[in-house]
Amino acid sequence: MTASVRLITFDLDDTLWDVKPALLAADAAQWRYLTARFPKEPLRELADQQAGTLRAEILAEQPMLAHHISQFRETFIYRLLVRSGQSKTTAAEAASEAFAAFYAERHKVALFEDAATALSTLSQDYLLGALTNGNADVRKTPIASYFRYAWRAEEFGISKPDTLLFHRVFEQAGVAANEVIHVGDCHNNDVAGAVAAGAKAVWFSPDGGTSDIADAIVTRLADLPSAIEALARTNPL
Repeated sequence: MTASVRLITFDLDDTLWDVKPALLAADAAQWRYLTARFPKEPLRELADQQAGTLRAEILAEQPMLAHHISQFRETFIYRLLVRSGQSKTTAAEAASEAFAAFYAERHKVALFEDAATALSTLSQDYLLGALTNGNADVRKTPIASYFRYAWRAEEFGISKPDTLLFHRVFEQAGVAANEVIHVGDCHNNDVAGAVAAGAKAVWFSPDGGTSDIADAIVTRLADLPSAIEALARTNPL
């Protein structure tokens, strides 16, 4: 293992898999549960009509839920059910079960081509960690075995690109920022955030592009191991 790099952190959604199909399936599972439990209530229509109002109300009362997206979703469902006339007890129970239906489907992801191969190669020489603003838990996916660490922003109450989030996870892993390479598809959250925190950053950009701050750009995950090795060699300890 090249000594200058100890940890590689990965964004998940749209970096290792296409998140849209998983979210659509998860959302459908949530509504199937709610429709089956409350067949006479037009909950989907009510949600569409009042989404903006409910969201504003929830965030005004609990602003930190902007960084706790799982809790926000469950709270949204709860408020929706109460507004439709359900008791608080029934609403709380149903909201929890509806979110469980959503979350089970959330992790049925289809990996991008070469994702598993790249992770397998890198995990032989580096510690790997998942660092996501989403609520996916990499430990519930088919690539769980490659990861030593799994961090979700909602567990910290702060989100990328906040440098505090990066520093908190580096501290938990027992590494310095200059011993980390972060990989992600979002230039602002992943690249700018990691670089500001003192780490190196690889921008996964299938459509290509240029960056003044990314340490490397890859358009295919198959190219990631060689890009990581090249960066590790540039600044040996």
